[in-house]
Amino acid sequence: MDTDAPQRTRATFVLPAAPRWIDAVLGDGDRSRSAMLNQIIVTAVILVVALFSLIVGLRGDGGLFYLAVTIVFVLTGAALLVPWAAISAVWLALVPIGDIVAVALMRVAEPTAGFGLLWVFPVLWLSSGFGTAGWIVGIVASLAATGIVDIVNGPAAASFGFVLLPLMLIAVSTSAYLGSRRASAQRLLLDRQATVLTQSLERARRHEQVLTEALDRVDFGVARIETDGTASIINDAHARLQRGSRTGSGLEVFAADGTTPLPAADHPLARVRQGEAFTDARIQVSGGAGERRVLSVSARRIIEPDGRDSGAVVVTRDITAETESARERDALVSSVSHELRTPLTSILGYLELAIDTPGVPEAALENLRVADRNADQLLRLVGDVLAASSQSKSAAQVTVQPEEVDLAEYVTAAVESILVSASERGIVIDVSRVEPAHAFADPVRIRQVLDNLLSNAVKYNRPRGRVSVATSVGAQWAVIAVQDSGVGLNEEDLASVFQRYYRGVAVRDSTVTGNGLGLAISRDIVRRHGGDITVSSVLGVGSTFTVTLPVHRPGSSGGAL
Repeated sequence: MDTDAPQRTRATFVLPAAPRWIDAVLGDGDRSRSAMLNQIIVTAVILVVALFSLIVGLRGDGGLFYLAVTIVFVLTGAALLVPWAAISAVWLALVPIGDIVAVALMRVAEPTAGFGLLWVFPVLWLSSGFGTAGWIVGIVASLAATGIVDIVNGPAAASFGFVLLPLMLIAVSTSAYLGSRRASAQRLLLDRQATVLTQSLERARRHEQVLTEALDRVDFGVARIETDGTASIINDAHARLQRGSRTGSGLEVFAADGTTPLPAADHPLARVRQGEAFTDARIQVSGGAGERRVLSVSARRIIEPDGRDSGAVVVTRDITAETESARERDALVSSVSHELRTPLTSILGYLELAIDTPGVPEAALENLRVADRNADQLLRLVGDVLAASSQSKSAAQVTVQPEEVDLAEYVTAAVESILVSASERGIVIDVSRVEPAHAFADPVRIRQVLDNLLSNAVKYNRPRGRVSVATSVGAQWAVIAVQDSGVGLNEEDLASVFQRYYRGVAVRDSTVTGNGLGLAISRDIVRRHGGDITVSSVLGVGSTFTVTLPVHRPGSSGGAL
């Protein structure tokens, strides 16, 4: 057997974290980091503008311009040094508002340089980082600064930009605000989905742990074989059952007989990987110290709803004890049957001597003949038990010698033999539907079948119950039906009632004795005739056993069955 075990891994799924700059720009991250990054962007742009002004020269008020640049650098220092996370967010809003004031001073210093475009950066910061209040403050502050600058610079300085710049700031601020809201909603949805996913993963881990613990506690092996032949699930019992089946020279696996080495292609797991499904495939594996274990392996294919084969589940059971028990049971039955043969043979001999003794009264002679017939029947039954308890899985190999018979005659004789037992329990046997029915059968064997069916109908019936026997004949088949009002059979019983040593669920714990061989032997006898025996039952109502026998000699086998 294949002992390769899969690696058991527990999957861990982690959602990727959003880049830090997104948190910073959107204002939902750490406040200090947000202030630092946003202010550095503003400072970098104004620094470039200041350096450019030094190179090409500034036509306006240089002192006011550099005062504004200084204000920006001071605000940058505050953004870097102040622990914004420890104070109210309102104070952090003063930084972009200060930038708006500084840009306004720069525009006053040089009205024609287009410094008003720099208001975009603090307005973006306020609209995206401070929600609705920041959006309103950004628009109001930028528009107020624009109006104040235009008033300070005078009507001559006003131009078409007097209308265009405020509209652009409003548009940029609104776009940033809406984008921030959408991003926040998306992140909220992602957070919820991540929470649900985390909970699902946790439940999956718990279920996996419970399943693993449950599988590891059962005493039969379970393996999940994927389509590529690998085992994705394997429990401790499976590994334990396979332990010792691999040696230095390879697998020591034998067929069910324990002597024939099993080819690698016929190993149960190899057959599973080839796409097979099977039930109770028995093998023997070496268990060390010369011991052998008998394993029963069953495989079921896993079919997806779309019809695709997605692997198989393999169940392995150690049936060594069951096999040994069955072997010992058969040996015991065989031994007891052999021991019964000797006294039965002696009884038959003395009965024959008594029958042949002159002067025996006719009444006593008739009783002796009945005893002789039943003793002879018992001897045949002992022989059948010996055959049924053989090591072979086949049914009892009984012999039959069929001839033309009237079934009604043997039904009547069998009923007479069981009347004493039936009367002790108050059971009525109805033979009103017994009519002549010719068949091609062995009279002794058919009597054995009838005795067994009637005995069961009486033993497993209710006190003061009823047994009905009927015969009929057609063109090809003759039928015997034995119906009782007993405990009945459930679905499990109906599927197994003709197996050797099987006893019904309803009678296992009862005081009614039985060995479970009668029906198995009876079915084999009937089938050897070319007929069959079937059963129909309703639990708690009763059962009907129907025997079908050929009317004429079967053309395929004649009289040698």
